[in-house]
Amino acid sequence: MAVIEKAAAPDAASPEFIGRQLDYWLIVYRRTWKGTVISSFVAPVFYVLAMGVLLGEYVDADPDQLDGATSYLAFIVPGLVASHAMQTAVGEVTYPVMSMIKWQKVYDSMLATPLRVPDVVAANLLFVLFRLVTTCGVFMLALAPFGVFETWWGAVLAFGAQVLVGMAFAALVYGLTAGMKSEEGFGLIYRLGVFPLFLFSGAFFPVSNLGPVLAWVARATPLWHGVNLSRMLTLDNVDWSLAAVHVLVLLLLTAFGWWWSVRRLTARLVS
Repeated sequence: MAVIEKAAAPDAASPEFIGRQLDYWLIVYRRTWKGTVISSFVAPVFYVLAMGVLLGEYVDADPDQLDGATSYLAFIVPGLVASHAMQTAVGEVTYPVMSMIKWQKVYDSMLATPLRVPDVVAANLLFVLFRLVTTCGVFMLALAPFGVFETWWGAVLAFGAQVLVGMAFAALVYGLTAGMKSEEGFGLIYRLGVFPLFLFSGAFFPVSNLGPVLAWVARATPLWHGVNLSRMLTLDNVDWSLAAVHVLVLLLLTAFGWWWSVRRLTARLVS
């Protein structure tokens, strides 16, 4: 891989330079959006229907055991949207980012211009933010007729929580991808990271069912913070002190992921 001679760039990205990449990301979206319709919009809704509506008929909806939810559908929906945000974010910063670094070398071309690493990372993550807003937004709108939202403002704040947890994963996994030499590591990310988090971070059942030790392990994961925050807002059962902790943790992880991503991509492409 060609190494670009450029002075080390500061962490701050330039809004002007980010804006100059807008045309590129618009073209990317126009060329790829049809390929994401099923995975981003259709499949998640059918998953909710299968798990929440059909399977939910066989689940005894005891609010004391379902975090205050009066039905399994109301319990599972916030967790599934938050989990979907995680999966969407990880999908956008694994193979696509590796392609821009290793195969197509788009980042090399970008950095041959006045663009710096923070500008490139910021523009890429803003595109991920756009993907999260659209996918989670459509998901939440599709679920509105099912009556799972106790208040309109809770649904809006839950949507914000889902986007936030997605950005935390996007920034962290971007940093991983930026330093990886081969795409073989993505299998480990999905098998040992994404799938276990999806199953055991409270989306399908309260983490207290895992037992004392594993429950605390689950509570230490970013996805649990997103799932729990999304659920309490959706159900209008908000512990505001705990909600503040959730937001703080996700913001700190996003900030750390940003810093780590810039450092890793700088070390990879800039001498």
